[in-house]
Amino acid sequence: MYAPAQHDEVTGLVNYIDQQLMAIRAAAFGLTEEQARETPCRSALSIGGIIKHAAYVMRGAVERLRTEVTEQSVDAVAYAAFNDSFTVRDDETVAGTIEDFDQARARLLAAVAATDPAGDTMAPPAPWHGIFDARRIHARYYLVHLVEECARHAGHADIIREQIDGVAVPTLALTLAGASANDFFQPHQPTPDTLLA
Repeated sequence: MYAPAQHDEVTGLVNYIDQQLMAIRAAAFGLTEEQARETPCRSALSIGGIIKHAAYVMRGAVERLRTEVTEQSVDAVAYAAFNDSFTVRDDETVAGTIEDFDQARARLLAAVAATDPAGDTMAPPAPWHGIFDARRIHARYYLVHLVEECARHAGHADIIREQIDGVAVPTLALTLAGASANDFFQPHQPTPDTLLA
């Protein structure tokens, strides 16, 4: 949890983004590779796939924060890469996907911390939303969108994890953070040799 504090704006945004990323990662805690690939809901989403997609999003966000993007590629190759980002392929492991996520997370948080929320930048076209031109924005617009994007996927991960074994992500996140048991929280006890255990 991002505890209440009197931080400046960019520090607050870094912490809110990281809170959501911690939740996405925590969703894998105590699962086997096979469980992390399960798709227990009606969609094709899995915990491993969400973690892989989040790393894909983070790499794109770092590029977006470091360079002014005025075009949005929507060709077949870019669309295939986007779709592939949701699936842990047979030649990949969820454990490897978590390592990639951790590296992307560190780079993203550093890039966000180095961003002036009031700075001018461009939002590239978003033809899937009917926006066909690049538009001037403050970086804040994009940073808040990152909070939204990460939170959406953290929610997906929480629902999927609860479908797998009934454990809620907040319990997993608190356990990984080393929180002590109390009247409101009991740490999760993962099976040895599972992810993040």
